Amino acid sequence: MKTYRIANTDLQVSRIGYGCMKLGGSWDDRPYGDDVVERAKKAVSTALEQGINFFDHADIYCKGKSERVFAELLKESPGQRSRIIIQSKCGIRFPGEPKPGDPGRYDFSYEHILASVNGILKRLNTDYLDVLLLHRPDALVEPEEVARAFDDVYKKGKVRYFGVSNHEAGQMALLQKYVSQPLIINQVELSLLHVHMINAGIMWNIEDKPLPAAGGTLDYCRLQRILIQAWGPVASGELINPKKTAAKHVKDTVRLIAKMAAEKNVSKEAVVLSWLLRHPAGIQPLVGTIRPERIRASCEADKVSLSREEWYRLFTAARGKPVP
Repeated sequence: MKTYRIANTDLQVSRIGYGCMKLGGSWDDRPYGDDVVERAKKAVSTALEQGINFFDHADIYCKGKSERVFAELLKESPGQRSRIIIQSKCGIRFPGEPKPGDPGRYDFSYEHILASVNGILKRLNTDYLDVLLLHRPDALVEPEEVARAFDDVYKKGKVRYFGVSNHEAGQMALLQKYVSQPLIINQVELSLLHVHMINAGIMWNIEDKPLPAAGGTLDYCRLQRILIQAWGPVASGELINPKKTAAKHVKDTVRLIAKMAAEKNVSKEAVVLSWLLRHPAGIQPLVGTIRPERIRASCEADKVSLSREEWYRLFTAARGKPVP
């Protein structure tokens, strides 16, 4: 698989990354079994065989079990840690944590970031994270605290690089004013069925569709050389096998995807992901399936090149109407 270097880093990453959310099995406190580990092993092994070297985690995924399972896989392959890039995220607090009655919330406090990083490293059984992302915007963020936390874990060698997830341009600019390290990644939901960031850049000056913030975020990331990572790139499978109740524009888009896949002799997943890869922002899709055959199908996108006309044909189908 083709690779590239993330700006302001020495990280040479695969064009497609692997999202590890499902590796831990269930989202509860039940311990995972050998079946979960074996399933995760097949998924991660397939990703590695396909040339993926970037693995995305979060401290909340399966309540920490996804990171623990991944650590078991690393233990089976001595030396693998130095050949892959591991990213994790922090900032989301579950309801009832740590006290009964506490609400679900976001927490970018100095204390929580430090505790989260230590927990992540312990679960992954690694000395360092290549990248740490702040998971969702904290309405009560105090950027000075974030900067202090980043400096702490950076100077101690616990985290090499930093970024955010689900943040818009102004939120990133506010953080960057205080944070010494460059923000190198913004991970957002982005797919043919979730095109708000791209659509807003086209629609911002349409009288009944003022969407400047979302459109500005994509351009801000390009200007600041911040890598856009796309989570949910196949819309939870809706772009491959839509529900019977799916809207007409969704079914029309899937038919077009199937037609293009047949013409190019590739999988539907490859067409869907190649739509993201075609964008000049250099978007990195994160594949989250645990099925090896779908991982392989997704990685076919690396060899697909869409023309401008093909890209817009998919875009307008997904929008359900032509561009204005």
